[in-house]
Amino acid sequence: MIGRFFNKPATEQSDRVPPGQHLTKGFPVLTYGPTQEINLDNWELRVWGLAAPKTFTWEDMMALPQQEFTEDFHCVTRWSKLDVKWTGIRIADFMAQVDLNPRATHVMQHCYGGYTTNLTLAELVRDENFFAYQVFGEPLAPEHGGPLRVIVPHLYAWKGGKWINGLEFLDREELGFWERNGYHRRGDPWSEERYSG
Repeated sequence: MIGRFFNKPATEQSDRVPPGQHLTKGFPVLTYGPTQEINLDNWELRVWGLAAPKTFTWEDMMALPQQEFTEDFHCVTRWSKLDVKWTGIRIADFMAQVDLNPRATHVMQHCYGGYTTNLTLAELVRDENFFAYQVFGEPLAPEHGGPLRVIVPHLYAWKGGKWINGLEFLDREELGFWERNGYHRRGDPWSEERYSG
């Protein structure tokens, strides 16, 4: 597989590629369960739990500030893609629309299809995190999590939910799908936090 689909990082890229990762020549698709197809007219993103309940439509999201982001993308299955060009909404800008209870310390991402993944609130609101709806100037395809997915560049990619449709704010840690099934609670690629110890 190395050489045909993946490369070892060049010396000048080595400081950008976490341990145990190889660079991909494409953009592999890895998903548990069926790909979700969501009509934008019916799409919604809800917040609840330790936040005032609120539902955002696609039009609500598109009314928020839009930005372009260039970030590296690291999959727990040992591939990385550098300089991925996304368009989306900074999570910090979105959170300005959320009335959050000060007791909130964690968040569970809920996705169409039933997938969940957890983050601490501090990990969620980092300035580099965003909701993505385009990649390389094209609408984000369903197999890559479109119409909207979460991107958390400093963690493995599974920590950003595909087909996002809810953020549940909590006062304690709860584990998401892969975290309940043996993956690490945090998922830092630089520490190779792939699996729970």
